[in-house]
Amino acid sequence: MFKKVLIANRGEIALRIHRACRELGIKSVVVHSTADANSMAVRLADESVCIGPGPAKDSYLNIPSIISAAAVTGADAIHPGYGFLSENAQFVRMVEEHGFTMIGPKAEHIDMMGDKAVAKETMIKLGVPVVPGSDGVLESYDEAKATADEIEYPIIIKAVSGGGGRGMKVVHEEANLEEAYRTARREAAANFGDDRVYMEKYLTTPRHIEIQVFGDKHGNGIHLGERDCSIQRRHQKVIEEGPSPVLKPEERDFIGSLAADTVRKMGYVGAGTIEFLYEKGKFYFMEMNTRIQVEHPVTEMITGIDLIAEQIRVAAGETLTLNKDRIRFRGHAIEVRINAENPETFMPSPGKITRYHAPGGLGVRMDSAIYEGYSIPPHYDSMVGKLIVHGRNREECIRRLKRAIEETVIEGIETTLPLHHWIIQEPEFISGEYNIHWLEKKLAER
Repeated sequence: MFKKVLIANRGEIALRIHRACRELGIKSVVVHSTADANSMAVRLADESVCIGPGPAKDSYLNIPSIISAAAVTGADAIHPGYGFLSENAQFVRMVEEHGFTMIGPKAEHIDMMGDKAVAKETMIKLGVPVVPGSDGVLESYDEAKATADEIEYPIIIKAVSGGGGRGMKVVHEEANLEEAYRTARREAAANFGDDRVYMEKYLTTPRHIEIQVFGDKHGNGIHLGERDCSIQRRHQKVIEEGPSPVLKPEERDFIGSLAADTVRKMGYVGAGTIEFLYEKGKFYFMEMNTRIQVEHPVTEMITGIDLIAEQIRVAAGETLTLNKDRIRFRGHAIEVRINAENPETFMPSPGKITRYHAPGGLGVRMDSAIYEGYSIPPHYDSMVGKLIVHGRNREECIRRLKRAIEETVIEGIETTLPLHHWIIQEPEFISGEYNIHWLEKKLAER
């Protein structure tokens, strides 16, 4: 087992990894920018190292500074969390070349799944159903037109190296295809330095279902159930829950077994998430995230398993402590992402926390690194916390979540808590009959 782990991230995920290290008897080193010098993770870590100024490109994306910090502190391994360098294959290679262990998957799997066209081709070979679309990258507008005619409108054009809704265009008729194709390529080049795009059939009422998977260095692979992430705005997840309120037991067994089998065939190591669109009883592969997810606490709440600790054990070469016969799913969990944003305009709201009170009680968990007097920096993602609630069933979970939101106090900045309070009282959410387009339609009607 490792003696010291360097945490190459910030905010609540850095604090979450520190806590797992502490419980495993491992010392933690937290790197930080000058803007995060007073963060809770820095305050609690065994050691901390400043790696640059506020902007992420000068600190949390500064690979030489991070590796130097690992060297000077004598760390054995590096945990990248999510975001920043967590899915950067070159970072993995450099970490390993310098004699450290990366707590995450192999560089080859990050490369494979980071290229959406290659990922799709890989999954087809592994027998995983995919959304009908182009056979890889669209080389020209003429090819885009021919593909759209074949799979029929509506279609969606996506950036090969994309994510977060960038470089993504929905087209409902041929008249708009050429402009969408060229705009998607420009956005892809601007955001990812890669203008390649591909095309898929656009599903009109799908759910976003993701399967939490794990593999080890000994060829074992498992799944830990699904999360339903269909409450979205601009392709960004807003609320996640597990299990999905719409899957039948036989569908749940099918997709879970398929995901676990895929992990074993790939020889995948560590935590990952295989994401699907689900519509009319059918699953379609969308992408694989080769890292721990923001919403991993949902799975932890319904399984009682510390996924971060399991990541560390697997990276250290241990055999998975889990197997499908020992995993027990209990009750229901929902997570809401608390962003420092105006709940109506969604404009960022960085600033100083003047008053803070976290909710409590049975089945309530708040993952956040904020505290009274802490100033939210303007340089990073606006998420400042995650409220996760567990109940014996979905109905109890929703009631408990409503109470927990009402109990939460965050003053000095604006947050999206009022948005969550409204969403979970809407009839479609309560019934579980929503899809990935529901929230944006409801917001447009307000």
